[in-house]
Amino acid sequence: MLNRFGIILFCLFLLGACGETKSSGKLQKAGLLVPETVNDQVWGTKGFKGMLKVQSKFNIDVFYKEGMNSETVVARAVEEFNQKGVNLIFGHGSEYAEYFNNISKNYPNIHFVSFNGDAKNSNTTSLNFKAHAMGFFGGMVAAHMSSQQKVGVIAAYEWQPEIEGFYQGAKAENKQINVSIEYVGNWDDGKKAVQLVDSMLEDGVDVVYPAGDGFNVPVIERLKERGLFAIGYVSDQSDLGESTVLTSTIQQVDTLYEKVADQYNNGKLKSGNLSFDFQDDVISLGKYSPLVDKKFIQSMNEQIITYQKTGKLPK
Repeated sequence: MLNRFGIILFCLFLLGACGETKSSGKLQKAGLLVPETVNDQVWGTKGFKGMLKVQSKFNIDVFYKEGMNSETVVARAVEEFNQKGVNLIFGHGSEYAEYFNNISKNYPNIHFVSFNGDAKNSNTTSLNFKAHAMGFFGGMVAAHMSSQQKVGVIAAYEWQPEIEGFYQGAKAENKQINVSIEYVGNWDDGKKAVQLVDSMLEDGVDVVYPAGDGFNVPVIERLKERGLFAIGYVSDQSDLGESTVLTSTIQQVDTLYEKVADQYNNGKLKSGNLSFDFQDDVISLGKYSPLVDKKFIQSMNEQIITYQKTGKLPK
């Protein structure tokens, strides 16, 4: 699976794009680099779906490569993309910002896009999700639904803004709530994440926010086994169990791919670091569990609308 090179050659009429013509703008072909796989059903899959949207909208060839986890292999992939006529490349992770800063000067006709990093060159852009509010609203739901007044976060790294957001949101909903926070140290160590959540559950935590797309599924499965609750992360994870997943904090990466490709095609994509939040329709809360009372859901919806309009979170 790793280091596989792929071209998405689905017949476009299957994607509803039969009547479209080739893009008349700047966009010629697009490429995607992912550190692991496009089949993880979370972060990597979202990138792949984003490329499908780009392909469908602009009627172009799009390529992807998996296992792109070092600057050496990324540089080799970029050269392959260049030879195929790709002029917009998405690096699906924060690590690609540094790689692209080093590589992009050799490819002035390619625009390089990464996530949650620091883009420094004129043909590099970093897309940064402003995740504080996302975590805040997730924390409110967790605190509201905790019968033990104990909630927890299993995070990948301390720098994640959604972690502080979750803490503040939980406290805004219930001043007496206890919030436990543990760090896995990477995005993918499911075994360690499950060990950490087991310790939390022994301490009476009954709602957990597994804020890591590589380990959130096994954590949610453990919570399901115990009859406890989770806040989903990155994707709408209600399909893992509506009686377990109270709601999800969603980053609509596929929609953002389409928006960025459109900006590039029209010559409007800015270099540097761009930020996106609820107001940009790329961050949202997902489907609520039927266990969450409708009055609270209505209140949450109203508070999210207020945040979208004013930028102010509940106190």
